[in-house]
Amino acid sequence: MSARVLPVRGAAPYDVVVGHDLADRLPAVLGESVQRVAFLYDGTLGELAQPVVDSLSVRYDVLALGLPPGEAGKDVSVVADCWEALGAAGFTRSDAVVTFGGGATTDLGGFVAATWLRGVRVVHLPTTLLGMVDAAVGGKTGINTGAGKNLVGAFHEPAGVLCDLDLLRTLPRAELVAGLGEVVKCGFVADPAILDLVESGDPADLTADSPVLRELVERAITVKIDVVVDDLRETGGAQGHPGREVLNYGHTMGHAIERASGYAVRHGEAVAIGCVYVAEVARRAGSLDDAVAERHRTAFGRVGLPTTWSGATFEELHDAMRVDKKSRGSQLRFVVLDDLARPRILAGPSEDVLRAAYETMTGAQR
Repeated sequence: MSARVLPVRGAAPYDVVVGHDLADRLPAVLGESVQRVAFLYDGTLGELAQPVVDSLSVRYDVLALGLPPGEAGKDVSVVADCWEALGAAGFTRSDAVVTFGGGATTDLGGFVAATWLRGVRVVHLPTTLLGMVDAAVGGKTGINTGAGKNLVGAFHEPAGVLCDLDLLRTLPRAELVAGLGEVVKCGFVADPAILDLVESGDPADLTADSPVLRELVERAITVKIDVVVDDLRETGGAQGHPGREVLNYGHTMGHAIERASGYAVRHGEAVAIGCVYVAEVARRAGSLDDAVAERHRTAFGRVGLPTTWSGATFEELHDAMRVDKKSRGSQLRFVVLDDLARPRILAGPSEDVLRAAYETMTGAQR
């Protein structure tokens, strides 16, 4: 099957390409003016990254910088090391950054590109399902602080995104399943056909060469494109729609779980648990019926994602949620559903509702 091009038509248009064997497209995306390329890659992926480095080296001066893997790499000290390396190599505004890795690498590399000389060209080559459907698309970049996840960042749209499904062949099964957390989330907030696909097939058949997985990837990316084109900077959507905030469905509790676990819980796993949690919040607040709330548990559980977690107290998670980017002052705000693909913002739910939903999330009650 040929590659599919999904255009992002915002203020700075670019294309997301989904397919197989896409490395040859990279020079065209980088453009003719680029002379130097900083290749920022997950340092554990050296063998997988080397062919890309070799290909780039034929045409460009390449500065390859291996990064610490996962959330541990999203630290200001790592960013500072990258800045120093770019400065020593003489990178100018006409040069570019290429990222190669999962969502954490994309977040970090995108932030380096956004901040070097106030913004240079960046192209993302995500190597994980999570990176393809979430971090690489939409222009959000960020690093973590002691106070929470992604609290420092910038909006910096890429020049292009190449989602080479061949790279998923080397991805551990647990990481592929974790990436499905963001995919299933998109089914609930915007495209219920995603839910039909994951509920009707055998999850074991979702592999790098699966046409169903490819459709899920394309559908999830399309959901994200549709949202970010209308609301790049998360200022709100039309007619009461949450806008880009809808993509954070399940993330308020999800990010709190990640932080409380020391990032031992993968992002997609935490999102799945967070979606189940916020569906219970909506059910207890009277806006979501029992069937749709229960479907959260079954849909995420069907693909192998966790739907309960009891690794921290309510008070610990509640405090962590207070520094969520959607909060306003002391008021917690959640993206909730009134039904499938009918999202809205719920501001200031009672502590009784939040605590009862937590008890359900831990498996203590249903």
